Amino acid sequence: MKKVLIANRGEIAVRLVRACADAGLTSVAVYSTPDAEAMHVHMADEAYALEGSASTETYLNIPAVLAVAERSGADAVHPGYGFLSENADFARAVEAAGLTWIGPPAAVIEALGNKVTAREIAVRAGAPLVPGTDGPVDDAAGARAFAEEHGLPIAIKAAFGGGGRGMRIAREMAEVESAFDAAVREATGAFGRGECFVERFLDRPRHVEAQVLADTHGNVVVVGTRDCSLQRRHQKLVEEAPAPFLTDEQRSALHESARAICREAGYTGAGTVEYLVAPDGLISFLEVNTRLQVEHPVTEQTAGVDLVREQFRVAQGLPLSLTEDPEPHGHAFEFRLNAEDPALGFLPSPGTVETFEAPTGAGVRVDTGVRSGSTVPAEYDSLLAKLIVWGEDRQQALVRSRAALKELTVRGLPTVVPFHRAVLEESAFTSGDGLGVWTTWIEDEFAAELEASPHLAPDAVGRTTVTLDVDGRAVRVGLPGDLADALLRGGAGGATGDRGGTAASSSSASDDAALTAPVNGTVVAWLVEDGESVQEGQSVLVVEAMKMETPVRAHRSGTLRHGEIVKGDAVRAGQSLGEIA
Repeated sequence: MKKVLIANRGEIAVRLVRACADAGLTSVAVYSTPDAEAMHVHMADEAYALEGSASTETYLNIPAVLAVAERSGADAVHPGYGFLSENADFARAVEAAGLTWIGPPAAVIEALGNKVTAREIAVRAGAPLVPGTDGPVDDAAGARAFAEEHGLPIAIKAAFGGGGRGMRIAREMAEVESAFDAAVREATGAFGRGECFVERFLDRPRHVEAQVLADTHGNVVVVGTRDCSLQRRHQKLVEEAPAPFLTDEQRSALHESARAICREAGYTGAGTVEYLVAPDGLISFLEVNTRLQVEHPVTEQTAGVDLVREQFRVAQGLPLSLTEDPEPHGHAFEFRLNAEDPALGFLPSPGTVETFEAPTGAGVRVDTGVRSGSTVPAEYDSLLAKLIVWGEDRQQALVRSRAALKELTVRGLPTVVPFHRAVLEESAFTSGDGLGVWTTWIEDEFAAELEASPHLAPDAVGRTTVTLDVDGRAVRVGLPGDLADALLRGGAGGATGDRGGTAASSSSASDDAALTAPVNGTVVAWLVEDGESVQEGQSVLVVEAMKMETPVRAHRSGTLRHGEIVKGDAVRAGQSLGEIA
């Protein structure tokens, strides 16, 4: 193995380029039209275009990716995470082309990628499980029958999904049908298959996972655990390693269960076995991710293992560099830096990164796919970079994390950085016995506090932070954007009036009926018929942006009239979709 094609983009592609350099391998990047100037393109040894913008034309286009492999002379393919990383057909196609596949065997991807067969493997391995259907249910009636037998709440999950996409929770019988339809629709759009199964949903669980490495010589090592409970819409925002608040018995059960599942499946390479841990200590198997995880750096920092280098070793037929589970050293957090606006319900926010200044200092690592001047396309995931912070223990890691987030600067588009700063002030997350945070804690408990948080104002909702000299002391102040512009320009040019004073106000008053798009994206479905009455706050339309479905809610009560927008249309933030009269 000498030349690796990286079938991915963004932060993970940069991570893999660096790993190839460390291992003395030549890296080959691929890029779509919007990514022509992306960081991974400039860093790789070679880069080749995949013509088009949409994922289906480019990073999900198996023939196009393999054509680049042939043209470049690559002899191996690393899929990263997302896109084709868990596609068994892609793994088979890579091997059929005579290339080395850096991942588990296609048959294993297929078995574990289907949550139903993965569950069967977990049963054979003796893993802990909550009640669930034996296979996909045919329709909403099947989901309802399961709920009537086993009780509520239930989770409806895409059989071929992951990352929270294609998953809905129904807490009342009246919600089952709409939740089932939404899960099928999202699963079909994200993964090309809409089959869904149903299982009992654990209330207020933590999300805990075990990182596994396995080679072709029979060695299966659990490198460590992670806690990924801090999530929004089932999308992880903060992860940490090792998973805190576990007893020795729980940790041992997770290690042995994960090892048994991987042995039973015939797994090789890097993979993650995920679990839910209920407040009463009950552990339930969730799924296996047959790829590198976004949060893998926290395990690397606490275990002293380069997981990508281990993937390379396994793909080359070499044994793992370690033969037993390593003891964790210290504690690490990872903060996902997404282009999403926490002031607007974490709406995806593509655009230009005007400034990206990474923090430095002891224990700080930044894995990024952007730099100052980078463009964040609307077509792909919202992840820009990851801030990883290590400390001798959890408390030191928290202290260093606060300092690093304070130092971090991202300008030009909204990010989740204000959320990270705010959550590090919450005792529910920073202390306690592990019961303070669970997978829906943000929606259940923290959303109102976040909205009122002083951390939100300077970085979002059109404000600018400036440094003023007050009696010889530097004071940082968050100002409305127009006022900051006027001050910095010395008040010249009537900037405030020109940029939307009275004119904007009267325009806004005349457009009170307009239902507008909150984000750039594509219309998925109208949820309310033309001419129906709606209530303020009711979801009336679904828009997909940066691989996430975002509901558009009625801004007031009244009668909804659809505009000319139909399913599949592209819309811009602020564009009128219809009106509520």
